[in-house]
Amino acid sequence: MKLAFIGTGKIIADALFAIEPIKEIEKTAIFARPHSKEKAEAFAKQYNIAEVYTDYEKLLTETAADTVYIGLINSAHYSYAKQALLHGKNVILEKPFTGFYNEAQELQQIAEENKLFIFEAVTVLHNEVFYEMKKNVKKLGTLRMALCNYSQYSSRYDAYLEGDITHSFDPAYYGGALYDINVYNIHYCVGLFGEPKDVNYYPNIGPNGIDTSGTLVLVYDGFSAVCTGSKDSDSPGYVSIQGEKGFMKIDSKPNIASELTTTYVDENVKERVRDAAGAMVRATITDYFTAKEQHHRMTQEFLDFAKIIDEKDYETAHELLTESVTVVGVLEKARSKAGIKF
Repeated sequence: MKLAFIGTGKIIADALFAIEPIKEIEKTAIFARPHSKEKAEAFAKQYNIAEVYTDYEKLLTETAADTVYIGLINSAHYSYAKQALLHGKNVILEKPFTGFYNEAQELQQIAEENKLFIFEAVTVLHNEVFYEMKKNVKKLGTLRMALCNYSQYSSRYDAYLEGDITHSFDPAYYGGALYDINVYNIHYCVGLFGEPKDVNYYPNIGPNGIDTSGTLVLVYDGFSAVCTGSKDSDSPGYVSIQGEKGFMKIDSKPNIASELTTTYVDENVKERVRDAAGAMVRATITDYFTAKEQHHRMTQEFLDFAKIIDEKDYETAHELLTESVTVVGVLEKARSKAGIKF
């Protein structure tokens, strides 16, 4: 993969560091708007990137890169991704994929009709813990509940309260908690359970109409998944899935999960056993899984993207893309029901 980087923000810095050990990726070019050119030049020098552009059209026309990684503000995702696809480039698009469902559908159509690849860069889908959850979910029996929480007091929240509205809290740029950290929770649920039958979002709305935190309820047959995301308060992060025969849990921020505990009924033991509180309960088995350590939390997703592109694995690409489009549909429906306007 020959990769061009679009943007100069923190996520671009993270991505550049994350792919350092990946020999399959050649860093070809970087784009910045004119006022950020010096930052792009600094990145280029640090990571041996030959080409620096301040004209996006020129980059797409001239660069040898076959793929662009777009790490811009949320509201720029669709237009920059579409422009790249129309120039025959593959696209890696930071989460959230797009702000609107019809935009996501259009990008999928353009990519698949032209045998191009477009991915959402969301770490959940490229994590060994998530793969283990997909294998273990059947051990839980009939599902009854899912609880997810990613809450982190934003470094920009104090400024927001003082009236300094940054992109992450601005509806004009598709900011807010739902489209930021709650996206990870939604991906767990859609990835494990599929598209929900219905969604309802209960946000805490700030003075400019954006959700600074909120709880999303995804309705499935026989159970609901409750996803909480907050930028205005802190809480330990977790993902907990419960069924009639067991449960599994991640005890960390959902985007950096490294360990999974799965506890399920031991079908070979019919007698009840006494727990620590003295209650008679079913005998259980507990499995512990730890993912191998990575250079960076984003390294695996870029390894996966390079492999899919190099092997022209359109089937896997379609599965990933369909989930991303489905998640955008969930986001849009939730936002619309809650009265949050972009």
